[in-house]
Amino acid sequence: MTDECKKYESLFVFRTQEELEDHIQSCPECQQMQKKMDSVSELLKQVRPYYKKKKMDILRVKCACALFLLAFAGTSTCLIRFNTDISDTIKYGTVLSAEDLGFPVDSYGLITVE
Repeated sequence: MTDECKKYESLFVFRTQEELEDHIQSCPECQQMQKKMDSVSELLKQVRPYYKKKKMDILRVKCACALFLLAFAGTSTCLIRFNTDISDTIKYGTVLSAEDLGFPVDSYGLITVE
């Protein structure tokens, strides 16, 4: 049965930095674990600029989509508002049926298929 130290995680999460450093000085297994954590930390520091650039690219795409949606909504609103053919046909509370659209319908108002 091996007696391995299992304190590194609990000290890292729940204790202060000084307590962790004191334990690392006296425990060889925790020293190895600290070296692994330091190497991972260095790798993360090296790749951070690439992810930051990617995040900025995503932000630019979102801004472009929002501007496009705003322009599309404004244009369509202006077209409906100033085009009397569309604004007379579509009013609030009116329902267009299949017969209004020119489809052949039966007595129930359903489109007939021949």
